Amino acid sequence: MDDVLERPAYVGFIGVVYGFRLETSGEFRYVGMTSTSIRRRTQQHFKNAAAGRKTAFYDWLRKASEQHVYVESLEVVTSSLDDLARSEVAWIERLKAGGHRLLNLAEGGKGPNGYVWTGEQRKAAAIRATGRPGLHRFGPDSPMFGKHHSEEQKARWSEIRKGSITGEKNPNYGKFGQDHPGYGHTMSAESKAALAEQRRGAGNPNFGKSPSAETREKVSISLHRFHHTNKGVVKPECRHCVDDAAQSPTPPTGENPNG
Repeated sequence: MDDVLERPAYVGFIGVVYGFRLETSGEFRYVGMTSTSIRRRTQQHFKNAAAGRKTAFYDWLRKASEQHVYVESLEVVTSSLDDLARSEVAWIERLKAGGHRLLNLAEGGKGPNGYVWTGEQRKAAAIRATGRPGLHRFGPDSPMFGKHHSEEQKARWSEIRKGSITGEKNPNYGKFGQDHPGYGHTMSAESKAALAEQRRGAGNPNFGKSPSAETREKVSISLHRFHHTNKGVVKPECRHCVDDAAQSPTPPTGENPNG
């Protein structure tokens, strides 16, 4: 088992399913899987917790502290990554059925499997995150302040994320009306006022910019079609209305234009 904890480099090793619990308790609180060593994955978990990652598991990990947490190997998989994912799902189901209060948000495996947070969970997460140090750093306090990601980095992210939350992979796919989590949500007057204030002057993304003649013409035509064409309104002072009338065939004198 030391090989699994330290260096999973022996022949046939694919990955391992592990569980977190307190040293003083036999109840597991989290199940995960890794294709590296358990020790390395554990270090990553504690690093994420120290950075303030917002999940119930990392909140528990911060409170428990590294000295009181025990990480146990549950199953070593030597067949395939798919089997490793299925093994994690099976362990989560087994432990939950056994009464273990797991903090896993999803069912396990290779993805979130369409898990959607409830309103109570979102509210609890917001309360836990309130006042947490090291988070939401803005302005000069942000490590990215004054910096920009390169176009190459943006392109890599775009390629990696392409199709990741589209179609059936989106947890809200096929949800409409009251079934959609955004149903009935509206911005408050205060939020609208705050957003308007942020977009004034230099805060407006178009501040200091002037649209080209081509862009202004496109906007003008679009407004004409919305306010005039679609509503059957004809105004002689509108040059687009005049152009439309000139392009329309004129019926012979005495002929009913409506047929």
